[in-house]
Amino acid sequence: MTSQADMHRGLALRSYLAASHLIALAAKPVLRRRLQRGKEHATRWQEKMGRNFAPRPEGSLIWLHAVGLGEVLSLRGLIERLGQKRPDLSFLVTSTTATSSEVFAKNAPPRTTHQFLPLDAPAFRRRFLEHFRPDLCIWVEQDLWPGMVSDLAGRQVPQCMVAARMNAASFRSHQKASGLYRDLYSAMAMITAQDDATAAHLASLGAKVKVTGSLKPAAPLLACDTAELERLQETLGQRTIWAVAPAHHDDIALAYDAHQKLRETDPRALLIIAPRMPQDAIEELGPRRSKGEVPATGDAVWLCDTFGDLGLIYRLAQTVLIGGTFGDVEGHNPWEAAALGCAILHGPRVANFKTDYAQLAAVSGAMTVATADDIAAALVSADLSRIAENAGQAIKSASAQTDALAADVLDLFDRTTAT
Repeated sequence: MTSQADMHRGLALRSYLAASHLIALAAKPVLRRRLQRGKEHATRWQEKMGRNFAPRPEGSLIWLHAVGLGEVLSLRGLIERLGQKRPDLSFLVTSTTATSSEVFAKNAPPRTTHQFLPLDAPAFRRRFLEHFRPDLCIWVEQDLWPGMVSDLAGRQVPQCMVAARMNAASFRSHQKASGLYRDLYSAMAMITAQDDATAAHLASLGAKVKVTGSLKPAAPLLACDTAELERLQETLGQRTIWAVAPAHHDDIALAYDAHQKLRETDPRALLIIAPRMPQDAIEELGPRRSKGEVPATGDAVWLCDTFGDLGLIYRLAQTVLIGGTFGDVEGHNPWEAAALGCAILHGPRVANFKTDYAQLAAVSGAMTVATADDIAAALVSADLSRIAENAGQAIKSASAQTDALAADVLDLFDRTTAT
């Protein structure tokens, strides 16, 4: 096991730590500008300056950090497994995006608190660590804050990095600061990767890595309002319902064209569009959930332009076209829809979730489409139910990897906190 006290701090890291004092000078005006643009939480933005924290839970606390919405939601399966094995533990989840807090609040596991991670300034870090006093820190996927890593090491708090993900472009970026990352990885008592390519990239940067897969297939089902679901199911009846989510402009255009073709043979079919950001919605297409509107019998499209409703949408839809797979976004998480029994369709651009879609492809648990004609044909395919069943089997297999990871984390926790 890596000794936290022996973390190496080379020139790059020492230079970063010196420069991080400047972050506090710019923090307040920058955060206020972001607040005015709706990019920060209206009442909690000062958490990013190490203020107004929630109370620390009693007893031992495991802190997990992930950058945004998808990554934060993926933590739930690991947290649930840790919590089931050790009911004495509490959990702190941090992230940086405003949307992540809103959606996570609806889906948080028991004994779990969410906070925004403070900016990486010395005073902010100190206030955060003195308040929460974590017993173990888990960095998830790819977001490491050098000052916080260094401070945790100095305080003898064990750290690990799990489910790391690093594509070729990210690896090239990391290589430019290889000395910095070599130091950061030296502070980790354990590093695991989602796939072999990531493991190779990390190893070339000096990390000792093992492959444990993605956390996303093991996440619990997304929550939804059961009463509302039942009302909508009664209203919509036996209509064919499919969705495009989380959707960007390219996805919406293709899905809408495909839906027009579908309606030629199934005139009652309903398309649910769930834009990744509300501003991506096109009001003229149909009623909007943000206005309290629900689809009437004659409506072809329903715009679910509100955050945190994918659990509802995926329970209503039989098939989901995963957004972000037709452009530079390079994909979104397919597992949330698959876990709720949806047949998965996706475009060819999935680089950010390459391992996940490869797992589904290996068991014929998803269908690749490229055009509106492809989508329309897929929506009436006899293979949809089989695709959904195959994805369900892939989820069961992948979940076993998270079971093993949870055991490794608890072993690390017990070994490093025994004294």
